[in-house]
Amino acid sequence: MRILLVEDDTILGMAVRDQIVSDGHTVDWVKRLDDASDCVRTIAYELVLLDLMLPDGRGIDFLKARRQSGDVTPAIILTALDQISERIAGLNAGADDYLVKPFNLSELTARISAVARRYSGSPNPHVKLGELIIDTAARSIHRAGRAVTLTAREWSVFEAFLQRPRALLSKAQLEERLYSFDAEVESNTIEVYIGRLRKKLGHEFIETVRGMGYRLAEQIVGTKDGI
Repeated sequence: MRILLVEDDTILGMAVRDQIVSDGHTVDWVKRLDDASDCVRTIAYELVLLDLMLPDGRGIDFLKARRQSGDVTPAIILTALDQISERIAGLNAGADDYLVKPFNLSELTARISAVARRYSGSPNPHVKLGELIIDTAARSIHRAGRAVTLTAREWSVFEAFLQRPRALLSKAQLEERLYSFDAEVESNTIEVYIGRLRKKLGHEFIETVRGMGYRLAEQIVGTKDGI
């Protein structure tokens, strides 16, 4: 996923950023709300991790404004404010989850995965797709009874297809999952990862629509089911 982290604490921000990256996601980290506003105007994020107390304002006001504008991007609040009233206010403002500092980074990983599953319309982490048995929470895949190992970036690309199984995804959309805004994009990266996925999962799983992008093959999508 492409994630926006809005956190002004440098030590915590670095820890969260490194955790997100190790989980295979791409993260843009900003420390101010005005920078966050610039980011969401130009990039289609799949999740926002939002602190509530920032140098130039309150995260809850930022979230309310985004929801009022029609933005439905999932948001998890990360804050030291632990009063029940604060949690209620955050959830009522449109947050999907609320995590109180200090928190365990593994718990953050689990909550990110849970929110992503809800928004993809598949809250069940166990999915059958063709001959693949997939556990999205554990990030494990078995093909015909044998474990398939994906790198973090291979999983990130594969997850894009899982979340939107009938969608045609352009090269640019897939690149956004792999590169933060300050990273240099290599021209053939997506082709390389698609090739690796086909080799590991089966060449029939992902089809190319010339000049437009990639999608899961229709015969494969038709077998998708929770288990």
